[in-house]
Amino acid sequence: MIIKNVNLETVCGITSTLPRNASTEFAFAGKSNVGKSSLINALCNRKSYARTSSQPGKTQTINYYKINDEFYFVDLPGYGYAKVSKTDREKWGKMIENYLHTSRQLKAIFLLIDIRHEPSENDKNMYEWIVHNGFYPIVIATKADKLKRSQLQKHTNMVRKGLGVPENQPVIAFSAESKLGKEEILTMIEDYLNEREAN
Repeated sequence: MIIKNVNLETVCGITSTLPRNASTEFAFAGKSNVGKSSLINALCNRKSYARTSSQPGKTQTINYYKINDEFYFVDLPGYGYAKVSKTDREKWGKMIENYLHTSRQLKAIFLLIDIRHEPSENDKNMYEWIVHNGFYPIVIATKADKLKRSQLQKHTNMVRKGLGVPENQPVIAFSAESKLGKEEILTMIEDYLNEREAN
């Protein structure tokens, strides 16, 4: 799949009404600073379309990117950032919950986890909560370029085990720097779109 055009179509804050899109949506969830914006930029062949920041907790809105005039990438607010007030964290949690419960076009959720560390309690809770809502998240183990190649398999297995991902569900090692995993993710998205067309 080649992504030719990207358009930030809708930005929803805490009080916004979420759009009822007619096109397929793919959502990206993960804790603050795990690399959601970097992943979206890499998939879209853009350097800085989705705003990246070294300051965690930057994405405080739900951002809808229209891709190829055909489907959406939905960037959800990062969770679990300690310096944000408890009230704000709860509001962001409600935004994510509201999105998962109301989107009729959501096809798949990508859950991003930092490959260097064991999944946190927040990560585990998010994974279980997504499963509870009827989705099996596709786990993307980000920042793979921070490890030696020889460590990738061991750390990917650590993420799988930490979250309790079944063996038949993917855990994809990804690097925004080297683009490792990019084609695999795009192929999965294409497969989902083709499956929808077939139905």
